[in-house]
Amino acid sequence: MEYEGQICRSPMERGSFMLPVMVGCSYNRCFFCNLFRHLNYRVLPLEQIEAELKRVKEAGGNPSRVFLGDGNAFCLDTSRLLEILNMIHAYFPGCSSVNMDATVSSILAKSAGELKSLWEHGVRHLYIGIETGLNDVLLFMRKEHNLEQAYAAVYKLKEAGLIFDAHIMTGIAGKGRGLENAEALAEFFDRTQPTHIVNFSLFLDRTVPLWRKIEEGLFSPASELENLKEERHFLKLFHPSSSPGSREILYDGFHDLISVRVRGALPDDREKMLKKLSDEISRQQEKQTRRT
Repeated sequence: MEYEGQICRSPMERGSFMLPVMVGCSYNRCFFCNLFRHLNYRVLPLEQIEAELKRVKEAGGNPSRVFLGDGNAFCLDTSRLLEILNMIHAYFPGCSSVNMDATVSSILAKSAGELKSLWEHGVRHLYIGIETGLNDVLLFMRKEHNLEQAYAAVYKLKEAGLIFDAHIMTGIAGKGRGLENAEALAEFFDRTQPTHIVNFSLFLDRTVPLWRKIEEGLFSPASELENLKEERHFLKLFHPSSSPGSREILYDGFHDLISVRVRGALPDDREKMLKKLSDEISRQQEKQTRRT
């Protein structure tokens, strides 16, 4: 299948077979995102999806994990998703996990029965763009949810047996608000306990609507040094559950303007990750001192 647009998926899905079921993003209005703005959003025909499954099978493929693309595949009608899931299992009976991106609103739009049915048909991990723990920032960035809705969506999907994975963005709250956002995110995740957290430090591009807000003086970007301090503060504050049967939480953090990546399992790798961040913060501070 020819892939239209930029491939975007969590690093935890790098070993999965990526099966496009739609082109673009059904929402596509977040101020900071330009991944899908050039695409004409549409749902792909079932015949095209099945042809890709057939191609992979005939090529000897037998994936145990499948990732449905593109942005927010979970927004598809449950009946449509079930048709796709049935085809996946028909071609690949050994597939044990079908994962995809989701939004808070797409989860809330589905009934408890629909969520349970999707779990029974192999859906496991849902990756949700939480981004920030601050309601005013969610509103400013035109995310389609608030914190109350995010809590409700996470509790709802967990009740159905689905796995909550989160995307966040250091720097999204702007200059001077990183530590505040870190504290709000730590509180949110203390209560919701995701399985994975992926931190994509806010990347600013002239083609995104947020750039116009910067030019208008309505948003002041944080520096990468601030982003590093925000990330360190978050990792200090966030505490995975220690209740019996709870699992470690995997964390993966990226920065666009500096070559540092912090990843590990919480709580075991906390000190290792904090040291890496502290060392990089010291290097960035030294660079600033030399420039002045």
